Amino acid sequence: MPHPLTELKINTVTKPSGRTVERVDADICVVGAGIAGLSAAIEARRIGRTVALVDALPVLGGQCVNSLIGLFCGIFGNGPEYRQLTHGVFDEMFADLGKTDDIYFNKSHTITVSYDEIVLGRWFENLVQRLGIQVVLGASVHAVDVADGHVRSVDFATRHGDVRVTAGGFVDATGDAALTWEAGLPCRLPERTVWGSQQIRLENLDETRRPDPAELVARVDEKAEQYGLVRRDGLAFFFPGRNTAVMNMTHVEAPLEAVRAAQAQLEGRAQADRVVEFLRSEFPGAFGDAKVRSYGFPGRRQTRWIAAVHQLGVEEVRQGTFFEDAVARTAWPIELHDRVEGYVWETFGPDHVHYVPLRSLIPVGAHNLVAAGRCVDGDAAALSSVRVMGPCAAMGVGAAHALDLAGGGSIQEVKPADLRERVHDNVEG
Repeated sequence: MPHPLTELKINTVTKPSGRTVERVDADICVVGAGIAGLSAAIEARRIGRTVALVDALPVLGGQCVNSLIGLFCGIFGNGPEYRQLTHGVFDEMFADLGKTDDIYFNKSHTITVSYDEIVLGRWFENLVQRLGIQVVLGASVHAVDVADGHVRSVDFATRHGDVRVTAGGFVDATGDAALTWEAGLPCRLPERTVWGSQQIRLENLDETRRPDPAELVARVDEKAEQYGLVRRDGLAFFFPGRNTAVMNMTHVEAPLEAVRAAQAQLEGRAQADRVVEFLRSEFPGAFGDAKVRSYGFPGRRQTRWIAAVHQLGVEEVRQGTFFEDAVARTAWPIELHDRVEGYVWETFGPDHVHYVPLRSLIPVGAHNLVAAGRCVDGDAAALSSVRVMGPCAAMGVGAAHALDLAGGGSIQEVKPADLRERVHDNVEG
């Protein structure tokens, strides 16, 4: 006799006529699930708001998890004091990952934090589930219903059909300002490419024989043409005790057109392969047996960002200008990758801190839409110093509280003193 479990019946169907749309309602819809969007969604949920978290990737974590960034940057101030400038989700994350030795604090002019991206990804997924945040993944912004600066709903295209999210407030944490762009609000584009990166994680290394950073850069510059390397410098982020490293040694275009973006991704991986060949040949002690454990998703730095009520300027960064409506701070250097062969690296003194105001998160003409992360408004140099993960997470917290304080009114009317009281730990002390 046939086993009863083989008697599964099947049906033959065709797509129903008309458009079928799944509907999700929430107090706040966060579009983009990288560090800024996750921080916004988590904070909004913890202050009692229902939250829909939507991302174009099929997984949470954005570039933080999936592009193999390798380091948290911009969380701590400069030495010798090394003050922690951003708290929120990082406090519990560092405590939890520290218990399993899945983070490592690197001290130089500042503190950067190495992390295991696989462990971090699951940590975020578990937290999002535990908080009851509604997640929609593999969903790209398709259409925005907006009137008089108020976004009422957003339609997303997925492989499973369309999804419409209706909410009282929206956070654009897409990195490329996709929500703001599709809403028809003004955005900014750099006049030339700000280069992205194809990161890779290598294993089977001998970290005891790792090259000095200056030696690595000098050898790349000397041998770049021989190996077909585009970028003339590079960084190796070793995770102590594991004989693995994330390599940041490519410069890859980051176009906003679908076909060109796909081509750039393949070219980025080809660049990464040439980097591995270079490392194996030139530093065989450390990299002779290197294998690629994983290729990250394309890393993007500055592509398209909102035109906001206030554009953060590079002199405001250099001078450490404080804003009454500040939501984030950092001491990270100006790090502008607008030259194919290298990048600008302008560091600051031991006591330096610079700030990001809420006004740089609010698109011109918007009342219930706020940006967070690398698509907030700054001139190219200023943005390069605040697009790293420390201030991006703080912006997410600020965005959640600003929408909560607006209470259905205009986010432009939020009182700075009320906001500062809520985000105190990320802007003062």
